[in-house]
Amino acid sequence: MIHATRRHVLAGLAVGLVLSRRALAAPSGDLSAVLAPGARLRTLYSGGRWCEGLCWAPALGGLVFSDVRRNTLNVLGEDGWVQTLRDPSNNANGNALDGEGRLVTCEHRTRRVVRREPDGQLATLAERFEDRPLNSPNDVVLAPDGALWFTDPVFGIRQPDEGLMAEPEQRARRVYRIAPGGEPEAMIDTIDQPNGLAFSPDGGILYVSDAGAALNPEAGRAIHAFALASDGRPDKGRRFAEPENGATPDGLRVDAQGRVFAACTDGVQIWQPDGRRLGRIPTAGPSANLAFGGANGRQLFIAQGPHIHAIDLAAA
Repeated sequence: MIHATRRHVLAGLAVGLVLSRRALAAPSGDLSAVLAPGARLRTLYSGGRWCEGLCWAPALGGLVFSDVRRNTLNVLGEDGWVQTLRDPSNNANGNALDGEGRLVTCEHRTRRVVRREPDGQLATLAERFEDRPLNSPNDVVLAPDGALWFTDPVFGIRQPDEGLMAEPEQRARRVYRIAPGGEPEAMIDTIDQPNGLAFSPDGGILYVSDAGAALNPEAGRAIHAFALASDGRPDKGRRFAEPENGATPDGLRVDAQGRVFAACTDGVQIWQPDGRRLGRIPTAGPSANLAFGGANGRQLFIAQGPHIHAIDLAAA
């Protein structure tokens, strides 16, 4: 069942109006091929605690987002109205649509990946590996072959307001693949704290962000690229890019031209497919996630702490 939360919506909209009137820093670098002429960041919602897991899902009413620290899963409609999809949400984080358009969600509290069935019931897709609980699934993405890939860092068992504190039982923080109808299979275990995921337009490259610096300043803060073989298995990977300004990358998206967008602690940083940096869309605080969508497909949504912003793109 989906139900509206009027009190949170009205409070969020009131704050959002104040923020949208405040002058935000203009995008930097040459983003003329990325953003619509004169595009500026707009605040759509400001009633959250820590917004995450953005996923454009018209069948569910608009932009699905998790409020990890409020423990809810919500939908932001184009009219600005917010509906609650699940409360509590088990500290839901990353969201994606599977090959049949069903919502797939990573849960910190239960340390599992679930799928929402048409009747609203939840089916568990992954919760253990090698007969031990996962760490805390964080982000999930659909591959062109119909498989789901998800990351499993320790944030949900190390941050008290994002899950239940526990000792990791897995020997590594991995990236897993779930073939349609299959079990989770470990694919990558060389990244300190794997976080955001995104595929290149042809599905031949998987990008993974390392957000290790969020827990340890001396740890990783780069984006890695893994070439996939014909059987879907990744190679050893390479360092694709490291955000400027000492920023730590979180959620990732790749547009139809292969440009890589990363939600970072200083906004959204953008690179060409060859790793050349294009520029940055600054935000007032750390950005955690992002998604493409909107009725015309020409909006970039950005989750930034309690806020959700949008900016117009040059092309769908």
